[in-house]
Order: sequence, then structure tokens, then C-alpha cells
Amino acid sequence: MNQTQKSPPLLFCIIMDVIGMLSFTIPGVGEFSDVIWAPISAIILAKTFGGVKGIAGGIFNFIEEVMPGMDIIPTFTIMWFLTHKVKASKEASIISVQAK
Repeated sequence: MNQTQKSPPLLFCIIMDVIGMLSFTIPGVGEFSDVIWAPISAIILAKTFGGVKGIAGGIFNFIEEVMPGMDIIPTFTIMWFLTHKVKASKEASIISVQAK
């Protein structure tokens, strides 16, 4: 995603995190399915958020999905909040500078 594109909806991010967590619903299959899901999820995250933050998030997401027991981390949702926090912070800075 470039600067002119909108970030993904929060619901999309939550759904992607739920998909990543579903692997533990079937005992014994979880870690095997994570090996398949990790690169897919990392690519989706990197392309969804784009740029350096997308690549960094994708790398983190890959590591998080591959490591046993780490599926509980909602990487997509965290990226959504970080993206919106940074965006809101930048907008607040611009407004305060313009107000001076």
C-alpha cells in the first residue's frame, strides 16, 4: 500500500488474526499448519500495510506464526492500531504546527 491508499479495515485485521489462531483448534495439526500459514500470512500483511512497516510487520508476523505457542499475538490488529496511532499522531502534530 502506498501513501494514497487507505489502510485495511479493522475487521479484516481481526479476521486475519482469527485465521492464524484457528490452527490450535485441531490438536496435533496446529504447528504443521503454521508452517504453511506463516509465509502466506506474512506476505498478506506486508502487501496490506506496504512499505517498510509492511515488510517489518511481515517479518515479525512470520516469526510469530512459526514459533510454537505464539499464535495468540494478534499481529494484524496490532499493525492496524500502530498505523492509526502514528497517522493520528502525525495529523495532531500538523494541526498544532498550523495553529501556531
